[in-house]
Order: sequence, then C-alpha cells, then structure tokens
Amino acid sequence: MHYPIRIQKDSNSTFLVTFPDFPEAATFGDDRADARRRAVDALETAIQGRIADREEIPEPSTGREVIELPTQAAVKVEVYRRMRERQISKARLARLLGRHRPEIDRLLDLRHATRLDLIDEAMSAMGARLSLRVEEKAAG
Repeated sequence: MHYPIRIQKDSNSTFLVTFPDFPEAATFGDDRADARRRAVDALETAIQGRIADREEIPEPSTGREVIELPTQAAVKVEVYRRMRERQISKARLARLLGRHRPEIDRLLDLRHATRLDLIDEAMSAMGARLSLRVEEKAAG
C-alpha cells in the first residue's frame, strides 16, 4: 500500500510532509530522508485515528512521491475495511472468532505484532481470504 506524500522545504530549514489522502496528517524532518522516515509514523497514526473513530480509510491515490505502509499495517487496514464493508463491529468479530474483545483491539492496532493465523481467521470469518504477492524492489 503506497500512499502519496508531498515534501517541501519549510521556512525553518526543515522539510514538511503532507498527505493528500489524509489532510489531518503532517510531519517534518531535518532532511528529505528523515522526513520520509517520519512520514511512515505519521501515516500510521492518521490511519489508527480513523480506525478509532470508525472512519473510512481511502485507497491510495496517485502521486509522484509515495511512502509504503508496512506490510502488517496494510493487512490490518484490509481487515478493518472488510469489517466496515460487512458492517461487523469489534464485538461481533470477537463473537465470530470466539475471542475476547482486547484481542480484536490488538488485531486492529497497526503497531501491534499480530500472528498471521489470527488475521487469516478474522478474514475467513468475514467471508474473505488474504492472498500474497511478492514483487521485486526497484533498483536504487
């Protein structure tokens, strides 16, 4: 999942990062590389806020410069989207899985390491499955 970012030099010699898909998010860095590193954290924070507020998480739009959401965070976004699509609450998913509610909270916590078998179980309970694709990294 690659979301576009905009990086521009700020008036105080830092680099400001904004997100076209998440107007509520912004961060900065001492240089472009630092700004890009911090952008991942800012993006995860914005998405986590939308999950907490039960808001939509948009598909990435296009942009010249992008950052990649970590794999586990991207998978959790897909679990959340499926829950919204099927109108399944955390409590209902917990009942479907025979799990406690805190486990579902952790399942949707982008920064919590969740075992793949629980993610598979959750998707299966919602009539879906994950598929995996490996891509070559761009040279550079």
